[in-house]
Amino acid sequence: MARPRVARAGRARRGDRAAPAAATAGGGRGARGARRRAPPGGVRAPPRTLLAGGVAPEVGQRAAGRAGGAGRRAGRVSGRRPAPGGLAARALAALALVALALAVGAPASAAPPRCPDCLAAGAARVALTVPPGTPLAGYGSLARRLWVPDVLDRYPHAFWFRPHVGTLDSLAARALVVDDGRERLVWLTADLIAVTREFTARVARALDAAGVRGHLVLSASHTHSGPGAFLRAGLFGPLAAEREDPAVREAVIASLVAAARHATATLGPARVGTAVGPGPALTVGRLPRPVDRELVVVLLASPAGRPRALLWSYPIHGTMLGPRNLQLSGDVMGLAAQALEQALGVPALYVNGAVGDVSPARHGYAEARAAAAALAGAARDLVSRARPGPPVVAVARRTVALPAPRLSVRNCVGAWVPAVIRVPLGWALPDDTELAAGRLGDLRWVTVPGELQSALGERIKRARPGRPVLVAGLTNDYLGYFVTAEDYPRPGYVTCATLYGPEAGARLVGAAVELLAALDDARGTGSAERRQASGQGGLLARRRVAVQDALGDGLVEGADRRDDGRPRLGTARGERGARRLDRRADA
Repeated sequence: MARPRVARAGRARRGDRAAPAAATAGGGRGARGARRRAPPGGVRAPPRTLLAGGVAPEVGQRAAGRAGGAGRRAGRVSGRRPAPGGLAARALAALALVALALAVGAPASAAPPRCPDCLAAGAARVALTVPPGTPLAGYGSLARRLWVPDVLDRYPHAFWFRPHVGTLDSLAARALVVDDGRERLVWLTADLIAVTREFTARVARALDAAGVRGHLVLSASHTHSGPGAFLRAGLFGPLAAEREDPAVREAVIASLVAAARHATATLGPARVGTAVGPGPALTVGRLPRPVDRELVVVLLASPAGRPRALLWSYPIHGTMLGPRNLQLSGDVMGLAAQALEQALGVPALYVNGAVGDVSPARHGYAEARAAAAALAGAARDLVSRARPGPPVVAVARRTVALPAPRLSVRNCVGAWVPAVIRVPLGWALPDDTELAAGRLGDLRWVTVPGELQSALGERIKRARPGRPVLVAGLTNDYLGYFVTAEDYPRPGYVTCATLYGPEAGARLVGAAVELLAALDDARGTGSAERRQASGQGGLLARRRVAVQDALGDGLVEGADRRDDGRPRLGTARGERGARRLDRRADA
């Protein structure tokens, strides 16, 4: 897709155009930041944060409004009726008093703030709905399959797999639109098993027809209890994803487009901050290697300190619910996203990571809810430590040639099979793919067309030392698994599903590293940007934040059998809050 050049988005259409509480407390801020008044005792005030502390903005607005009202009452002219000759003079005097009172007592939102460290951002969450009877995608086991393919058309949307029979938790499509005046990024996430390049192109055309412009990034959460039948999946269709059904496909695309349109409609000034830290021990390895448990959060907040959106990532397979489940569910990542939305009140876009050899440590719906609570809690802790970065959006793309696709019979059956026995798959799979990479504030991100081994993801991250890097797995395309050349000879599910051989993973890593380096060279961190980033504190206030203290009231099953870890226990009750977000066009 062509990289459009867009003008900076206009001012916000909502009340977060200004920061009344912050402006009042700080005595007004210039373009380079304001001097802070030291508290009694000479203790230095905490650094500036993205989310406002102290008085909530709406409280400041009410107080200022009362002051303005008092001023207007004081400005009234009382007494006897004025003489006709002095009526105009007295009216002008009254208007002057009213104007003076309003200037002193009106809230700061009366004038748009200057926000040199802002970009434009908007986000939305909408329900992802599919027709009744849509089959699930993710498992190829007999528990999910029809005994006989539906050649008699008994089921309108299913052929290989059983129709779903209800919903455990609501699915969602989410959108984040960010624009720095030179580049616009449209990042969509959805509770889906995967997306192909062909499907991503369909979504891009639908967005263009809807008037949504920008660089498209489309990430699937990799839940194995989401809908199937929406992809022209080729080889993967009869294995685990069902054959394409136009009605299901168009329903999914409609949800994605609706999310993008709502997000674009809410564009307004926002600061961006990033935090990276260790996530909870919810996963185990499918290979005898360490797994990536890094948690990444990217917070967008208005100049007034209100959250606008959260983009977050933690590598985990969406297989806590097994193949016997026939109900729609976002699995652990969907439940955690709902919990974060209940806590923050804004869309929480989940992006999977280098997840090829990563499985959940425990299974079952109760365990999924407990793991989601632990994951959401860890993400919220990181949000409170997010540090502001420069208002930079950058995107670059590269087509990467891949080795000829082949299925290793040895890796699928056992070590006793000669390694030379391979099944060519060039008739079913492409010989190249496209990577996208970019910047969002301090974050560097790169897409991966499938499931990358943790060790390969770590190589990408180590190539950009000192920079937060998000490896966005299952994004824009799906071509199976990618492992290291050292691990490829090990027979097993992961290497059986590695269809491009032992060298493809390293080839993707090399291209990703080069893309990220080129981005930093083209729009690198100059001296002014370093001064801006280093001169700011955390994004969340240390005293009080506008975030709830509670989370709210309102074919792979064999690879997941290892169980040598135990997640922290808790509850994840975010469903009602997520549903409220679905009903808000300006979420």
